[in-house]
Amino acid sequence: MAVAALVGLALMSPAAAVQPDEVLPDPAQEARARELSKELRCMVCQNQSIDDSDAPLARDLRLLVRERIAQGESNQQVLDYLVARYGEFVLLRPTWHGANVILWLAPFAVLLFGGLGLVVAYRRRGAQAGASEAPAAAPLSAEEEARLRAALAEAPDDAARDVTKV
Repeated sequence: MAVAALVGLALMSPAAAVQPDEVLPDPAQEARARELSKELRCMVCQNQSIDDSDAPLARDLRLLVRERIAQGESNQQVLDYLVARYGEFVLLRPTWHGANVILWLAPFAVLLFGGLGLVVAYRRRGAQAGASEAPAAAPLSAEEEARLRAALAEAPDDAARDVTKV
């Protein structure tokens, strides 16, 4: 049963939302319409193209695209019309101009500044660790060692008398 389900899923092609009554009679125009529909965002689904969406608004946009193509408009004219009507949000891939440049570059800027911040923090931590290290202790003089042994000799337990175990 599971194998049959997996085979069925593997053989299924993604279902397009384009209805048979929407298809243009000219295959070249239909191909252009499908190409444009894949570049336009469904305003309801937001991260889905109007070619894949079953939403009524997506259907209206598909019909509008096909109507404009049938009138003889170029792909760019159709896109310009839709952007003028719905704003640049209708495009799945925003253009590279104006405020969109900030949106395109912001992730890289965040990564750059984050990386620089990590480098600065790492260097500061290294500098602080180097400055806070205590100087190496000088070896005990003969007099200091004798006082230490005398102090340890007064300790009640024998393990404390071994200077090396302190």
